[in-house]
Amino acid sequence: MRILSQKHEEKQELKLFGKWGFKGVEVRDVSLDRYISLKPIVVPHSMGRHEHKRFRKANVNIVERLINNLMRPGKNAGKKAKVINIVKHTLEIIHLRTGRNPIEVLVKAVENSAQCEDTTRLSYGGVVYHLSVDVSPQRRVDLALRNICEGARQASMHNPRSIAECLAEELILASNHDMKSYAVSKRHERERIAKASR
Repeated sequence: MRILSQKHEEKQELKLFGKWGFKGVEVRDVSLDRYISLKPIVVPHSMGRHEHKRFRKANVNIVERLINNLMRPGKNAGKKAKVINIVKHTLEIIHLRTGRNPIEVLVKAVENSAQCEDTTRLSYGGVVYHLSVDVSPQRRVDLALRNICEGARQASMHNPRSIAECLAEELILASNHDMKSYAVSKRHERERIAKASR
């Protein structure tokens, strides 16, 4: 009897919030594959186990990284339970609007808003030059998540719509590679500046 129950537990798939599975969700961008973690979890809360080792954040589930980015400024800092509820609500809105797996929409949005090129400052003899450089995959994911959260935050400010609705809209637009998305437009702007600095 015990062996049967163990087999049943093994067959049961872990689903995010008990609703959305990670099966079938894949990262199309080869360079980002290692840095977008799709390890199945039920509640995205790893208690910050990753923070003491370099590059360990690459192993943190992508949904939890989105949550951590949403917590960043001022009054929401440290309120993880509140932000988890916001993201849960966001995923439900995405599912209702698109009919797709919201995790898949999130991954596509991160891929589409991850910039490949940026500029750095070089100074020769007191004159500052801007030079185009490639962006590492880890930083690409970081910037994409930061811009998605920033876009949602700006859209919900002085607006009757909730942050969950604005985040859902931002993710859907970014996954469709729409220029109305803050993160996608930011990516194109930065890449255009970098191209001019080559």
